[in-house]
Amino acid sequence: MNPRAERFALILAGGDGSRLKSLTRKISGHDVPKQFCPVLGELTLLQQTLERIALLIPRENTLASVTRAHSRFYEPQLDCVASANIAVQPSNRGTAAAILYPLMKLAATAAEASVAIFPSDHFVSDDPAFMHYVDSALCATDELPDLIAMLGIRARSPETGYGWIEPGDELAAGGTRLHRVRRFFEKPEREFANELMHAGCLWNSFVMAARVSTIIRTIAMALPGLFVQFSAVRPVLDTMFERETMRRLYNDLPSVNFSEQVLASNPGNLAVITVSDVEWSDLGESDRVMATLAKLKVRPGWAGSAPV
Repeated sequence: MNPRAERFALILAGGDGSRLKSLTRKISGHDVPKQFCPVLGELTLLQQTLERIALLIPRENTLASVTRAHSRFYEPQLDCVASANIAVQPSNRGTAAAILYPLMKLAATAAEASVAIFPSDHFVSDDPAFMHYVDSALCATDELPDLIAMLGIRARSPETGYGWIEPGDELAAGGTRLHRVRRFFEKPEREFANELMHAGCLWNSFVMAARVSTIIRTIAMALPGLFVQFSAVRPVLDTMFERETMRRLYNDLPSVNFSEQVLASNPGNLAVITVSDVEWSDLGESDRVMATLAKLKVRPGWAGSAPV
């Protein structure tokens, strides 16, 4: 068995939350991206994500990827994270850049460390149980350093707004039961989503674990142009020239989706762990927020007297 690698967490908190804007405006009284909003309780979704991660990974090893325009929101909520661990993107250019930027910074000192990647806008019913699955994914990458281990959620409905994962052959690593990823399906029509559910396909949580070097290498294979652009600015990262250099770089970057244009195009080193005993939801749409509140039997003040 390979020795356990040092562990980091990366929180993706750079999205604009446009689909939930009317709801977050109702909650906060002004426009605020959903991850910075207390959608499900007193803590914001970002703060809940930080608390979840802290069950497994030390705060000093927690990174965040944010967008500069949101500074008034993320600065007070990330005051527990070292400023050197926060990659401030000049603008939102999709999840591929949001992942590559902080990992290029981390690779300078910890290329062979393991990193677990977390979106910042999810509901999880049982944080300790969920983080146990993350621990299993990290253990699997200790055994197989070229692997990207993803968490797939046992589907409870034919959800058309999620990505789906089709599991393949079984794979054992680090005492963890996984399956190779056969292929992905992005936001299928309802009839096809129903077929996927009955075939045992899983919701893609977009929570994953891998070696830092493995993710960077996977991006380089799928998006060589993007990798070359970031490689060119590597010498100025963590220097006084970083901010201006990244501003110029992002001016010319296309928006690239990591799931669709990196993972789906290169499933050879991907595996999935099935999460079967934890309720999970991506809170990207108002209907999902309201359904989650109903499940929790919570009626926040902003919901008024209308049934939740």
